[in-house]
Amino acid sequence: MNSDSLFTPAQVGRAGEDVALQIESAILNEKILPGEGLPSERELQLQFQTGRGVIREAMRALKQKGLVEIRKGAKGGAFVKQIDVANVSESLALFLKQKHVGLTDIAEFRESIDHTITLLAITRGSAAEKQQLVAEVEKMRLCLEQPQPDMQVLGEIDRELNIRLAKMTGNPIFEWIMQALQLGFSSQDYALYDHLDYRQKTVANWVETARHIAANEPLRARSSVGAHYAMLQRCVEEDRSRLEESAPGD
Repeated sequence: MNSDSLFTPAQVGRAGEDVALQIESAILNEKILPGEGLPSERELQLQFQTGRGVIREAMRALKQKGLVEIRKGAKGGAFVKQIDVANVSESLALFLKQKHVGLTDIAEFRESIDHTITLLAITRGSAAEKQQLVAEVEKMRLCLEQPQPDMQVLGEIDRELNIRLAKMTGNPIFEWIMQALQLGFSSQDYALYDHLDYRQKTVANWVETARHIAANEPLRARSSVGAHYAMLQRCVEEDRSRLEESAPGD
């Protein structure tokens, strides 16, 4: 990284904000790449013509945004972070929990984008991708038929199927959002695998949905998606009722 003329003196009165914005711009424009270190604190003071406190204020802001990490030791300093879906997922999960967003709202959002994803997957997905989706669903069915099916494996296959379907849209934003949702909340989908009856119905729904997608049948595929979320709602409501019934009286 050649940072000799990368930054200009910070604006008086808003120096910390200006320093942070200049460094952020350099990172987003790939003038400083992930894994590369920023100039030393002393060098940044000279380039921005400001004091140590301003530089440290800017570093705190950039660290909070997840753009840089601070490493200790002789080879330490500020380094540009690679922003990945796991970081976004964790932040999204914490944000939704802090705002007390209900599971019903999350499921409603998931259902709305799943309808769109399904239609785009049918329109844009290749024949090979559709057949691969059917093959992966078949793996899920075979896993369920084991004498003692591994619930963790079933849940992982479910997550991978959702991400695979989102990838078939050809729109990376759908894929990123789905990955974040799957890593963070997954709209209570895991509840379906806790009960034998719902577990079997969920896998059967996946088989049906994948086949409709492979056969380019959008109306039937959307109907299957709707059936999944109706089933999920019943499952969650039954779990809630059982908890209320088993709770000690006032």
